[in-house]
Amino acid sequence: MIPSAFEYHAPTSLPDAIALLGRYGDEAKLLAGGHSLLPMMKLRFAAPAHLIDLGRIPDLRGIDEHGGEVHIGAMTTENDIVWSKLLAEKIPLLVEGARWIADPQVRYRGTIGGDISHGDPANDHPALMLALDASFALRGPGGERIVKAQDFFHGLYATELLPGEVLTRIQVPIPAAGTGWAYEKLKRKIGDFATAAAAVLLALDRGRVARVSIALTNVGATPLRARAAEAALIGRPLDEAALAEAARLAMDICDPVADQRGDADYKRAMAGEMTRRALLKAQSRAA
Repeated sequence: MIPSAFEYHAPTSLPDAIALLGRYGDEAKLLAGGHSLLPMMKLRFAAPAHLIDLGRIPDLRGIDEHGGEVHIGAMTTENDIVWSKLLAEKIPLLVEGARWIADPQVRYRGTIGGDISHGDPANDHPALMLALDASFALRGPGGERIVKAQDFFHGLYATELLPGEVLTRIQVPIPAAGTGWAYEKLKRKIGDFATAAAAVLLALDRGRVARVSIALTNVGATPLRARAAEAALIGRPLDEAALAEAARLAMDICDPVADQRGDADYKRAMAGEMTRRALLKAQSRAA
C-alpha cells in the first residue's frame, strides 16, 4: 500500500528537530532508520502529517568512551555497532546482540535509537540495555534528562519519552574486566524476531557467581529483567541445579502472547532454555 500524504522535514541540528516537534505536536513522527515506522505508514496504521528525519544531524551519531561508560549516539546504525572496535573490546555483548538483528540490509539502515524508542519488546536492544544497566539521554524543549533503561519501557510501544522529546544518546557502563557475556536468541529464520531470547552478563569469583544480570526478549509486554533468577545464582557454582533453578525463575516472570512463533507455554519454555544457554556461554567467557 501507499502511505497517506505527509510533509517531509530534514533538520540539520537537534534544536531544529525539537522545534519542529513542538510546532507540529501529535501530527509529527520522528524518522530514524525507518524499519518500524515506514511499514506501519504503508499499511496506514500510522499516518503522520509531518515526518521529521533525524538522519542529517551529525551530533546523533558516534561511539565514544567517557570515563567508565561508552556513549552511543541514537542514530548510530546497527552495522556501526557490529564493526565497532571499541565495543568489541569494552562491551562485546552489544556487538553480539547487534549481529542477531535482522539481516545486513536492515543493519545498514536500522539505528539503535530507533530500536529502543519504538518500545517493541520483540526488538533486541531493550533487553540488552536492561542487562547492561544502560541509561538514555532524552532531550526536549525543557532540556536534557537521563533515564535508566529499567524505567524507560512502560508497555507495548509505550516508553518514558514525553511529547517533544528525542532520544539522543545511550550510556552504557563498561563491565568489569573478566565479565562473561552472551545473547542467546531462538528465531525461525534469518531476519525474524525472537521466539524468545536471553541476555546475560556474568562475573565469577573462585568458581561461584559474584555478579549476574539476566534480561529476556519478546516474552512480555516489555523486556524483562529476571531479578529472582539473578538472586538465586549469587554465591553458587553454576552447576546443573543452579542452571535449572535460574531457568525456572526466568520462566516464572514470562507472559508471552501466542502467535505464529508458538503458543505461550512453548515460548515460556524457550525463554528458560535461552537463559540456560546464555548462562553457560557467559560462564565459558568469564575469566
